This record gives sequence, structure tokens and C-alpha cells, in this order.
Amino acid sequence: MCRIAGFLDLSCKGNYPIEQTIISMRDTLSHGGPDDAGVYIDKDFPLALGHRRLAIIDLSPSGHQPMEFENLVITYNGEVYNYTEIRRELEKEGYKFFSSSDTEVILKAFHRWGIHAVHKFRGMFAFAVWDRKAKELTLVRDRVGVKPLYYYYKDGLFMFASELKAFHKHPKFEKRINPIGLSLFLRYGYIPSPYTIFENTYKLKPGHFLKINSKGEIKEEPYWRIESFFEQRKEDWTNKSEEELEEELEGLLTESFKLRLVADVPVGMFLSGGIDSSTVCALLAKEGVKLKTFTIGFYEKDYNEAEYAKKVANYLGTDHTELYCTPKEAFEIIPKLPEIYDEPFGDSSAIPTYLVSKLAKSQVKVSLSADGGDEQFCGYSIYWLIADRINKLSKLPLIKPISKVLDLIHPDLALRLYQTFKPILPQYTNFRDKFIKLRNVLKAKDGIGQYELSISYFLDEDLERLGISGSVSITDLIT
Repeated sequence: MCRIAGFLDLSCKGNYPIEQTIISMRDTLSHGGPDDAGVYIDKDFPLALGHRRLAIIDLSPSGHQPMEFENLVITYNGEVYNYTEIRRELEKEGYKFFSSSDTEVILKAFHRWGIHAVHKFRGMFAFAVWDRKAKELTLVRDRVGVKPLYYYYKDGLFMFASELKAFHKHPKFEKRINPIGLSLFLRYGYIPSPYTIFENTYKLKPGHFLKINSKGEIKEEPYWRIESFFEQRKEDWTNKSEEELEEELEGLLTESFKLRLVADVPVGMFLSGGIDSSTVCALLAKEGVKLKTFTIGFYEKDYNEAEYAKKVANYLGTDHTELYCTPKEAFEIIPKLPEIYDEPFGDSSAIPTYLVSKLAKSQVKVSLSADGGDEQFCGYSIYWLIADRINKLSKLPLIKPISKVLDLIHPDLALRLYQTFKPILPQYTNFRDKFIKLRNVLKAKDGIGQYELSISYFLDEDLERLGISGSVSITDLIT
């Protein structure tokens, strides 16, 4: 839904065309906003905002962005599902509205309450607000980071965008590989926030806002943390029975899913047949919602989830569409992935995600995806597998002496010994890597460290051999 971009160039000396630059940045994102486009350029300051619109709420021209109100200008991507309630609250305070868009509600809520307005928003969003009077730019990203938001800052140039590709259109952007971003990709298969593959370029953290003023001073702070939210409700939850908690959970999920159907266009659902998407479909079907569901299948049985999705769809009575993908079709997508993701992304799910999105687009304009459901409800077997392994390792006698002995054995020597006695030993692939992982897991100080080592593709030893330093741990990322 929509794309945003913009820049604030405090070093600007008129050596490049501001309007042409913001239009070029904006239009690299036209695939995400085909319905409308706009720009705002401050006549008194070197600031430009761009917007590409995918019309979901208020399909009329009155939803055009960037949108202005008094001293504020907003460019916004996402959807705030409870915007009608916030609008009524603002109307009681004397605010008038000329559109039925959630954009106008966000803008005027920000005018009324400042950054504290974000606590009223329920939804997924990434937006930038320029205060013409204070000469201050504010970026905000939703609580769990559903909507992406990148920024770049070097030598007085501050840029932001929904996708990294927009930065390449600015003549002052320096495209240099960030060793930390590269090491994170090699370790995890993706680059977690706040890092990116480029130097001086970052992802705004989920649940955070950022302000930059006319002096170039940046302040980035959290407005929401999951651990703080949990602590606030902890006492309430611990005093409830399991049945009461189940009932409350189902109520919250149902309300949340129904809110996400708020749109002036058709809404569909990606359905894999797993815990995540099946839960969403089941609770909405229980509420009488008729959904269009979409599934990608593979002819290779070991990789095919379509048969499970079809059973769920038949049981729930959804309007179901499935498409089977051949290996040739899957390979044809691979060259498109760098353009889609803008930085290295090593998850094979990118291929079916692209296919199911393309399939859904042929019938609907918005689709629910159920991202995060497997993580919340233990749908991935790897969590149980790793937990079981860590539990067994922790019970080994003399674990510290064993760790010290393994530390004295070079991985290449361990591999030669294994190859020598391989006929009488269990058969392993990548034995050298497994040996290093075992050695490091035994030395890990806590469960988080053990988990990190278990899921890592490249280890510290591998990164050192490649000459890549500056790796960051999971603990560093979540603190």
C-alpha cells in the first residue's frame, strides 16, 4: 500500500535539481503506488517529499498526498484501522475534515497531539511529517515493523524511503557495502534492523520514531516496546485461568483480523494450510466473513503445501484459487529478486511469496498474509527441534571439560578424523560446520546464544576467513 520518499539536504548549494530528483526517487516506487503521485517542495528550505498512492481507503482525489494542514505536511504509507474513532475524537475537538481518508486523520491527530498521537493508532504504517514552522522532520514506523522505512544520513544529506532503490536516484547517495550488513546476511540469510547492506543507511526500528532538525541533529527513540507492554499486563494475565486467557486471546485475534478487512476495495487471504494462515481464515469464517484465498503449490510432493491449504479452504468454505509452479517458473523469478528486495535476502520463501502475490493481484487489491503467526504459536518445527537439542546438551555431564577439549581440536583435524572413521559413524553432511557449531554451542553463555549459533549459516570462523569483521549478535539486535 503506497510508497513514500523524501530528503532534507542541509548541505544543498543548488548543484542539482531538487524537483527532478524527488520525482525520480518517487517514481522508482511506482509499482507500489500506481493510482496517483505527488510531491511537496518547501520553498524556504531544502526539503522535498514524494508519494506514490495505492488507493485503498477513500479512492477519490481528496486522498492525494503529500497532504498539508496548517504547518504540517505528511507523506504516509499504510493503514490505520481505527481511524474513524480517532476522527470522531478530533471532530469533538473542533477539527473539520474534507476527505474520508485515514491520511487526513493521522495528519490532524499529529497536529493535535504531536508524536503522542501514535499511541492512538492501530494499524501498519510508515510516515514522515514535515513541520514547516519548526523546520523539523519526523519519521514513524509501526510497532512491529510491518511497513518498511529506510533512511540515509551523510554529510548533511538525510533521505528516507519505503525501498532502498529510491536512494540510488539521488546524485549524492554513496553506494558502499556495509561489512556489518554483509556479515549479518551471511549469518542469518537476511539483514535485520537497524542495519542494511549499505553504509550510512539504516532501517528505522519497529516501534520507533526519528526526528531531525534544521541543525542536522537526529534523535531516534522507541515509543513502544513489547516487553514494556507485557509488564503492564503481566499481573492481569497471571491472575486469569487458562480458559479465560484462551477466550481473551480469541477475542483479541478476531477483532484484530476483522479490523484488517477495513478497505474500500476487495480483500483476500494468502493460505498455506499452516497454523498461521489457517487460524486467520478460521476465525474470520466463524464471524461469517467470506474470503477469497490464494495458494501456490509445487509438483514436488516434499515441498507442496497446497493440498493442506485446499483442505482448510474446503472446510471453511472460502473462494479458493490455487496455482502450481514448475521448477522453470521458479527459476525465472530469481533474477527479479534483487529488484524486489534491494539488498541480499536468502530465504527461499521469496519465490512462493512473489507467486502468490501475483496470483492474488489478479482478483483483489489487498491481501492478508498472517505473518508472525507461526512464531507466536510455534508453527515451525525448528523451534521445538533446537529447544530439544539445547535441553539435551545442557544435561551432558562434564560439559565444560568437553568444551575445552573440543576447543583444542582444529575443525580440519576433526573432519579428517571423521572421514577416517566414517564407515562406522553416523552419516553427516557438512561435518566441519556441525563440529564448529557444537563446539560453540557448548561454550555459549545462555539459551539465546545457543539458539543464534544453531540457526547461523556462516559462523565467526567463516567470516574471519572471508575477511569480514564487525558481526553483531542477536542480543545486540534486541537490546
